[in-house]
Amino acid sequence: MNAIEFDRAQIEALVRQAIRTGGLGGSTPPGWVDGKPNLRVSISARHVHLTDEHVEILFGQGAKLEPEKDLYQDGFYAAKQTVMVVGPRRRMLPSVRVLGPTRGASQVELAFTDSISLGIDAPVRHSGHIDGTPGCVLVGPAGSVQLSQGVIRAARHVHMNFSDAAHFGVENGDMMRLKITSHECTTVFEDVLVRADEAAKLEVHIDTDEGNACHLDGASKVELTKSGCSCEDKH
Repeated sequence: MNAIEFDRAQIEALVRQAIRTGGLGGSTPPGWVDGKPNLRVSISARHVHLTDEHVEILFGQGAKLEPEKDLYQDGFYAAKQTVMVVGPRRRMLPSVRVLGPTRGASQVELAFTDSISLGIDAPVRHSGHIDGTPGCVLVGPAGSVQLSQGVIRAARHVHMNFSDAAHFGVENGDMMRLKITSHECTTVFEDVLVRADEAAKLEVHIDTDEGNACHLDGASKVELTKSGCSCEDKH
């Protein structure tokens, strides 16, 4: 029997078509609408991630995070609890939201203006990469925690599942480009980190400073691109 040969471009085209139509596994990828990725751009305001140990110190023995509002990514939520973040010379942010679930290391994520207000020179880091970063004091109703490190300005990034990644032709750790068009201005953000896993939905996270700079609330179109691939959505 003669073998049928396909070149690489044909194979990739067939795989992308199968993904778009749900042909791989027979199910629609998370977050997809009408057979394609549905792009969302969200502002990630200042927030705190805590360990189980720090939750108990800050909110009392046996305390657990209490979900108040589900986030767009399944399994993640804004908790009812907030903490005070204290920087040098007693500069503080009084009510910073805690996000759940808990993590293996506590981390504070700020915008640039937040870090200036606290007097902390917070570096831009990918979430979880906190070695060598500044610390702060967290104060809750039951106690306080001195963090020796963990205060960062989170690098802009995009959550996506593996079907999204195949659609764009990117892999976990790649960089993408975000273009936001509004009536007042058009803003382009480079170096958007790809964070791909099996269950994520397509969502770009930028901080409050970046959201204000591009007037995200007034955006008429958002585009995420890599090597000629794009996904557009009215925002």
